Amino acid sequence: MNSYGKAFRITTFGESHGAGIGVIIDGCPAGLTIDTDFIQQELNRRKPGQSRITTQRREKDEFQILSGVFEGKTQGTPIAMVIMNEDQRSHDYSHIAEQFRPSHADYTYQAKYGTRDYRGGGRSSARETAARVAAGAVAKLLLAQLGVKIEAYVSKVGKLALEKHYSELNIALAEENAVRCPDPETAQKMFDLIDATRKNGDSIGGIVTCVIKGTPVGWGEPVFDKLHAELGKAMLGINAVKGFEYGSGFEGASWYGSQHNDAFYTDEQGNVHTRTNYSGGIQGGISNGEDIYFNVAFKPVATIMQDQESIDLHGNVVTVTGKGRHDPCVVPRAVPIVESMAALVLADFYLRNRSARV
Repeated sequence: MNSYGKAFRITTFGESHGAGIGVIIDGCPAGLTIDTDFIQQELNRRKPGQSRITTQRREKDEFQILSGVFEGKTQGTPIAMVIMNEDQRSHDYSHIAEQFRPSHADYTYQAKYGTRDYRGGGRSSARETAARVAAGAVAKLLLAQLGVKIEAYVSKVGKLALEKHYSELNIALAEENAVRCPDPETAQKMFDLIDATRKNGDSIGGIVTCVIKGTPVGWGEPVFDKLHAELGKAMLGINAVKGFEYGSGFEGASWYGSQHNDAFYTDEQGNVHTRTNYSGGIQGGISNGEDIYFNVAFKPVATIMQDQESIDLHGNVVTVTGKGRHDPCVVPRAVPIVESMAALVLADFYLRNRSARV
Protein backbone atom coordinates (compact mmCIF):
# COMPACT_ATOMS: atom_id res chain seq x y z
CA MET A 1 0.00 0.00 0.00
CA ASN A 2 1.09 3.55 -0.70
CA SER A 3 -1.36 5.09 1.77
CA TYR A 4 -1.29 5.62 5.52
CA GLY A 5 -3.91 6.74 8.02
CA LYS A 6 -7.69 6.53 8.35
CA ALA A 7 -9.21 9.92 9.21
CA PHE A 8 -6.08 11.88 8.24
CA ARG A 9 -4.88 9.84 5.26
CA ILE A 10 -1.89 10.33 2.99
CA THR A 11 -0.93 8.69 -0.30
CA THR A 12 2.59 9.23 -1.64
CA PHE A 13 3.74 8.76 -5.22
CA GLY A 14 6.87 9.00 -7.36
CA GLU A 15 10.33 7.45 -7.63
CA SER A 16 13.87 8.51 -6.80
CA HIS A 17 14.83 9.18 -10.42
CA GLY A 18 11.40 9.90 -11.89
CA ALA A 19 10.07 13.33 -12.75
CA GLY A 20 9.15 14.04 -9.15
CA ILE A 21 7.55 12.83 -5.94
CA GLY A 22 4.45 13.96 -4.13
CA VAL A 23 1.66 13.35 -1.66
CA ILE A 24 -2.11 13.64 -1.45
CA ILE A 25 -3.59 14.39 1.97
CA ASP A 26 -7.23 13.46 2.46
CA GLY A 27 -9.20 14.30 5.59
CA CYS A 28 -7.44 17.46 6.70
CA PRO A 29 -10.10 19.72 8.25
CA ALA A 30 -11.07 22.93 6.50
CA GLY A 31 -9.90 26.27 7.85
CA LEU A 32 -6.36 25.31 8.79
CA THR A 33 -3.89 28.08 7.93
CA ILE A 34 -1.11 26.68 5.78
CA ASP A 35 2.29 28.16 6.56
CA THR A 36 4.25 27.45 3.37
CA ASP A 37 7.47 28.77 4.89
CA PHE A 38 7.18 26.22 7.68
CA ILE A 39 6.58 23.36 5.22
CA GLN A 40 9.65 24.40 3.23
CA GLN A 41 11.68 24.64 6.40
CA GLU A 42 10.73 21.05 7.28
CA LEU A 43 11.72 19.87 3.80
CA ASN A 44 15.03 21.72 4.10
CA ARG A 45 15.81 19.75 7.25
CA ARG A 46 15.48 16.48 5.32
CA LYS A 47 16.92 17.45 1.93
CA PRO A 48 20.27 16.07 0.70
CA GLY A 49 23.54 17.96 0.45
CA GLN A 50 23.39 19.56 3.91
CA SER A 51 27.00 18.76 4.85
CA ARG A 52 29.86 16.48 3.91
CA ILE A 53 28.39 13.68 6.06
CA THR A 54 25.23 13.49 3.92
CA THR A 55 24.65 12.50 0.32
CA GLN A 56 25.88 15.15 -2.10
CA ARG A 57 22.82 14.87 -4.34
CA ARG A 58 21.65 18.46 -4.88
CA GLU A 59 17.90 18.86 -4.59
CA LYS A 60 16.18 22.10 -3.63
CA ASP A 61 13.11 20.11 -2.56
CA GLU A 62 10.88 23.07 -3.28
CA PHE A 63 7.23 22.03 -3.15
CA GLN A 64 4.14 23.17 -4.97
CA ILE A 65 0.57 22.90 -3.69
CA LEU A 66 -1.72 21.79 -6.52
CA SER A 67 -5.06 21.60 -4.72
CA GLY A 68 -6.93 21.77 -1.44
CA VAL A 69 -5.70 25.21 -0.30
CA PHE A 70 -7.31 28.54 -1.17
CA GLU A 71 -6.24 31.95 0.13
CA GLY A 72 -3.87 30.25 2.54
CA LYS A 73 -6.41 27.94 4.18
CA THR A 74 -7.37 24.31 3.73
CA GLN A 75 -10.73 23.69 2.08
CA GLY A 76 -11.49 20.24 3.50
CA THR A 77 -10.76 18.76 0.07
CA PRO A 78 -7.72 16.64 -0.91
CA ILE A 79 -4.44 18.53 -0.65
CA ALA A 80 -1.97 17.61 -3.38
CA MET A 81 1.70 18.59 -3.15
CA VAL A 82 4.50 17.82 -5.56
CA ILE A 83 8.31 18.08 -5.37
CA MET A 84 10.16 17.87 -8.67
CA ASN A 85 13.42 15.93 -8.96
CA GLU A 86 16.25 18.03 -10.35
CA ASP A 87 19.57 16.25 -9.77
CA GLN A 88 19.14 12.65 -10.89
CA ARG A 89 22.22 10.80 -12.12
CA SER A 90 20.61 7.64 -13.42
CA HIS A 91 23.83 6.56 -15.17
CA ASP A 92 25.35 5.99 -11.72
CA TYR A 93 23.11 2.92 -11.47
CA SER A 94 23.39 1.42 -14.96
CA HIS A 95 26.02 -1.06 -13.72
CA ILE A 96 23.53 -2.66 -11.30
CA ALA A 97 20.62 -2.94 -13.75
CA GLU A 98 20.82 -6.74 -13.43
CA GLN A 99 22.70 -7.00 -10.13
CA PHE A 100 21.25 -7.37 -6.65
CA ARG A 101 22.95 -5.06 -4.17
CA PRO A 102 23.47 -6.61 -0.70
CA SER A 103 20.78 -5.63 1.86
CA HIS A 104 18.87 -3.54 -0.70
CA ALA A 105 15.32 -4.09 -1.95
CA ASP A 106 16.59 -5.04 -5.42
CA TYR A 107 16.03 -8.79 -5.10
CA THR A 108 12.73 -8.64 -3.22
CA TYR A 109 11.20 -6.09 -5.61
CA GLN A 110 12.30 -8.17 -8.60
CA ALA A 111 10.89 -11.35 -7.05
CA LYS A 112 7.58 -9.69 -6.13
CA TYR A 113 6.87 -7.65 -9.26
CA GLY A 114 9.02 -9.26 -11.94
CA THR A 115 10.50 -5.85 -12.66
CA ARG A 116 12.19 -3.01 -10.79
CA ASP A 117 13.40 0.54 -11.26
CA TYR A 118 17.11 0.17 -10.53
CA ARG A 119 17.75 3.94 -10.72
CA GLY A 120 18.46 4.79 -7.12
CA GLY A 121 16.09 2.09 -5.93
CA GLY A 122 13.02 3.61 -7.54
CA ARG A 123 10.10 3.49 -5.16
CA SER A 124 12.17 1.85 -2.41
CA SER A 125 14.47 4.87 -2.22
CA ALA A 126 14.45 7.11 0.85
CA ARG A 127 13.80 9.94 -1.61
CA GLU A 128 10.12 9.07 -1.15
CA THR A 129 10.26 10.26 2.45
CA ALA A 130 10.34 13.89 1.32
CA ALA A 131 6.66 13.48 0.49
CA ARG A 132 6.01 12.22 4.02
CA VAL A 133 7.81 15.23 5.49
CA ALA A 134 5.65 17.59 3.42
CA ALA A 135 2.50 15.88 4.68
CA GLY A 136 3.90 15.69 8.21
CA ALA A 137 4.43 19.45 8.18
CA VAL A 138 0.70 19.94 7.54
CA ALA A 139 -0.06 17.52 10.38
CA LYS A 140 2.29 19.50 12.64
CA LEU A 141 0.43 22.72 11.82
CA LEU A 142 -2.83 21.01 12.82
CA LEU A 143 -1.37 19.62 16.05
CA ALA A 144 0.24 22.94 16.99
CA GLN A 145 -3.23 24.45 17.40
CA LEU A 146 -3.80 21.85 20.14
CA GLY A 147 -0.50 22.53 21.90
CA VAL A 148 1.15 19.29 20.75
CA LYS A 149 4.91 19.61 20.14
CA ILE A 150 7.08 16.95 18.50
CA GLU A 151 10.89 17.04 18.71
CA ALA A 152 13.44 14.40 17.71
CA TYR A 153 17.21 14.21 17.87
CA VAL A 154 20.11 11.84 17.25
CA SER A 155 20.97 9.99 20.46
CA LYS A 156 23.38 7.37 19.12
CA VAL A 157 25.76 6.83 16.20
CA GLY A 158 27.41 3.42 16.11
CA LYS A 159 28.49 2.72 19.68
CA LEU A 160 28.75 6.42 20.53
CA ALA A 161 25.68 7.21 22.65
CA LEU A 162 24.30 10.34 24.26
CA GLU A 163 23.76 9.18 27.84
CA LYS A 164 21.63 12.10 29.03
CA HIS A 165 17.86 11.72 29.45
CA TYR A 166 15.77 13.93 27.18
CA SER A 167 14.60 15.95 30.19
CA GLU A 168 18.21 17.07 30.74
CA LEU A 169 18.57 18.37 27.18
CA ASN A 170 17.60 21.47 25.25
CA ILE A 171 16.42 19.52 22.20
CA ALA A 172 16.22 22.71 20.13
CA LEU A 173 20.05 22.75 20.08
CA ALA A 174 19.95 19.71 17.80
CA GLU A 175 19.26 21.98 14.84
CA GLU A 176 22.52 23.86 15.42
CA ASN A 177 24.82 21.09 14.15
CA ALA A 178 24.98 18.73 11.18
CA VAL A 179 24.41 15.58 13.23
CA ARG A 180 21.28 16.90 14.99
CA CYS A 181 22.47 15.89 18.44
CA PRO A 182 21.49 18.45 21.14
CA ASP A 183 24.75 18.00 23.09
CA PRO A 184 27.50 19.95 21.23
CA GLU A 185 30.41 17.90 22.55
CA THR A 186 28.80 14.57 21.69
CA ALA A 187 27.63 15.97 18.36
CA GLN A 188 31.23 16.73 17.34
CA LYS A 189 32.35 13.20 18.25
CA MET A 190 29.47 11.78 16.23
CA PHE A 191 30.34 14.00 13.27
CA ASP A 192 33.96 12.84 13.35
CA LEU A 193 32.87 9.19 13.50
CA ILE A 194 30.50 9.57 10.54
CA ASP A 195 33.13 11.47 8.55
CA ALA A 196 35.78 8.81 9.23
CA THR A 197 33.30 6.14 8.19
CA ARG A 198 32.61 8.02 4.96
CA LYS A 199 36.31 8.26 4.16
CA ASN A 200 36.60 4.49 4.63
CA GLY A 201 33.85 3.95 2.06
CA ASP A 202 31.62 2.43 4.72
CA SER A 203 28.39 3.32 6.53
CA ILE A 204 27.19 3.30 10.13
CA GLY A 205 23.84 3.11 11.93
CA GLY A 206 22.33 5.00 14.83
CA ILE A 207 19.28 5.89 16.91
CA VAL A 208 16.82 8.77 16.74
CA THR A 209 14.94 9.65 19.93
CA CYS A 210 11.58 11.41 19.68
CA VAL A 211 9.71 13.30 22.41
CA ILE A 212 6.08 14.42 22.12
CA LYS A 213 4.71 16.91 24.63
CA GLY A 214 1.15 18.13 25.09
CA THR A 215 -0.77 15.12 23.80
CA PRO A 216 -4.23 15.18 25.38
CA VAL A 217 -5.50 12.19 27.32
CA GLY A 218 -7.52 9.71 25.27
CA TRP A 219 -5.85 9.43 21.86
CA GLY A 220 -5.48 5.88 20.59
CA GLU A 221 -7.67 2.80 20.35
CA PRO A 222 -7.87 0.03 22.96
CA VAL A 223 -7.31 -3.11 20.86
CA PHE A 224 -5.67 -3.30 17.43
CA ASP A 225 -4.99 0.39 16.80
CA LYS A 226 -3.16 1.10 20.04
CA LEU A 227 -1.29 4.41 19.92
CA HIS A 228 2.10 2.81 20.48
CA ALA A 229 1.34 0.12 17.89
CA GLU A 230 0.57 2.75 15.25
CA LEU A 231 3.66 4.74 16.18
CA GLY A 232 5.70 1.55 15.84
CA LYS A 233 4.15 0.77 12.46
CA ALA A 234 4.81 4.31 11.24
CA MET A 235 8.45 4.22 12.35
CA LEU A 236 9.12 0.73 11.00
CA GLY A 237 7.74 1.93 7.66
CA ILE A 238 10.66 4.37 7.34
CA ASN A 239 13.56 3.20 5.20
CA ALA A 240 16.43 1.51 7.10
CA VAL A 241 14.54 1.26 10.42
CA LYS A 242 15.29 -1.95 12.34
CA GLY A 243 13.75 -1.32 15.73
CA PHE A 244 11.26 0.69 17.82
CA GLU A 245 10.88 0.98 21.59
CA TYR A 246 8.81 3.36 23.70
CA GLY A 247 8.82 4.20 27.37
CA SER A 248 11.04 1.85 29.35
CA GLY A 249 11.37 -0.30 26.23
CA PHE A 250 13.46 -3.45 26.37
CA GLU A 251 15.13 -2.37 29.60
CA GLY A 252 11.77 -2.50 31.37
CA ALA A 253 11.53 -6.22 30.64
CA SER A 254 14.13 -6.86 33.37
CA TRP A 255 12.35 -4.87 36.09
CA TYR A 256 9.81 -5.82 38.75
CA GLY A 257 6.30 -4.44 38.57
CA SER A 258 6.92 -2.60 41.83
CA GLN A 259 9.72 -0.71 40.05
CA HIS A 260 7.91 -0.16 36.77
CA ASN A 261 4.39 0.92 37.75
CA ASP A 262 3.63 4.62 37.28
CA ALA A 263 1.75 5.87 40.35
CA PHE A 264 -1.03 8.41 39.79
CA TYR A 265 -1.47 11.66 41.70
CA THR A 266 -3.53 14.86 41.36
CA ASP A 267 -1.80 18.22 41.22
CA GLU A 268 -3.02 21.45 42.84
CA GLN A 269 -5.11 22.30 39.76
CA GLY A 270 -6.86 18.94 39.87
CA ASN A 271 -5.00 17.48 36.91
CA VAL A 272 -4.04 13.80 36.95
CA HIS A 273 -0.37 12.92 36.42
CA THR A 274 1.99 10.01 37.07
CA ARG A 275 5.03 10.31 39.32
CA THR A 276 7.17 8.35 36.88
CA ASN A 277 6.69 7.79 33.16
CA TYR A 278 7.97 4.34 32.32
CA SER A 279 4.77 3.88 30.30
CA GLY A 280 6.04 6.45 27.84
CA GLY A 281 2.83 8.46 27.94
CA ILE A 282 0.68 5.55 26.75
CA GLN A 283 -1.36 3.09 28.82
CA GLY A 284 -3.74 0.53 27.37
CA GLY A 285 -2.88 1.83 23.93
CA ILE A 286 -4.27 5.29 24.82
CA SER A 287 -2.40 8.50 25.65
CA ASN A 288 -2.44 9.42 29.35
CA GLY A 289 -1.30 13.04 29.04
CA GLU A 290 2.34 12.49 29.96
CA ASP A 291 5.26 12.90 27.55
CA ILE A 292 5.37 10.28 24.81
CA TYR A 293 8.93 9.25 24.06
CA PHE A 294 10.47 6.53 21.93
CA ASN A 295 13.64 5.40 20.16
CA VAL A 296 13.98 4.43 16.50
CA ALA A 297 16.97 2.30 15.43
CA PHE A 298 18.39 2.75 11.94
CA LYS A 299 20.71 0.23 10.28
CA PRO A 300 23.88 1.24 8.40
CA VAL A 301 23.04 2.45 4.89
CA ALA A 302 23.19 -0.53 2.54
CA THR A 303 25.16 1.22 -0.22
CA ILE A 304 28.84 1.42 0.65
CA MET A 305 31.79 2.48 -1.47
CA GLN A 306 33.40 -0.96 -1.30
CA ASP A 307 33.25 -4.00 -3.55
CA GLN A 308 30.81 -6.66 -2.35
CA GLU A 309 30.00 -10.15 -3.58
CA SER A 310 26.45 -10.81 -4.77
CA ILE A 311 24.52 -12.40 -7.64
CA ASP A 312 22.82 -11.05 -10.74
CA LEU A 313 19.40 -11.57 -12.30
CA HIS A 314 20.56 -14.86 -13.82
CA GLY A 315 22.09 -16.27 -10.64
CA ASN A 316 25.70 -15.57 -11.61
CA VAL A 317 28.18 -14.52 -8.93
CA VAL A 318 29.13 -10.88 -9.43
CA THR A 319 31.05 -8.12 -7.69
CA VAL A 320 28.88 -5.12 -6.87
CA THR A 321 30.87 -1.91 -6.98
CA GLY A 322 29.72 0.99 -4.83
CA LYS A 323 28.89 4.06 -6.87
CA GLY A 324 26.69 7.14 -6.63
CA ARG A 325 25.91 9.63 -3.85
CA HIS A 326 24.75 8.18 -0.55
CA ASP A 327 24.59 9.02 3.15
CA PRO A 328 27.30 7.33 5.25
CA CYS A 329 24.84 7.60 8.15
CA VAL A 330 21.14 8.20 7.70
CA VAL A 331 20.17 9.40 11.19
CA PRO A 332 20.90 13.15 10.85
CA ARG A 333 18.44 13.44 7.94
CA ALA A 334 16.04 10.94 9.52
CA VAL A 335 15.19 13.27 12.42
CA PRO A 336 12.51 15.27 10.51
CA ILE A 337 11.18 12.04 8.97
CA VAL A 338 10.62 10.53 12.42
CA GLU A 339 8.90 13.72 13.58
CA SER A 340 6.70 13.79 10.48
CA MET A 341 5.53 10.19 10.80
CA ALA A 342 4.75 10.79 14.49
CA ALA A 343 2.73 13.87 13.50
CA LEU A 344 0.76 11.89 10.93
CA VAL A 345 -0.12 9.26 13.54
CA LEU A 346 -1.24 11.85 16.10
CA ALA A 347 -3.22 13.93 13.59
CA ASP A 348 -5.06 10.78 12.56
CA PHE A 349 -5.88 9.83 16.16
CA TYR A 350 -6.93 13.40 16.97
CA LEU A 351 -9.58 13.30 14.26
CA ARG A 352 -10.65 9.74 15.10
CA ASN A 353 -11.02 10.62 18.77
CA ARG A 354 -13.70 13.19 17.95
CA SER A 355 -16.16 10.30 17.53
CA ALA A 356 -15.25 8.50 20.77
CA ARG A 357 -18.27 9.72 22.71
CA VAL A 358 -21.14 12.19 22.67
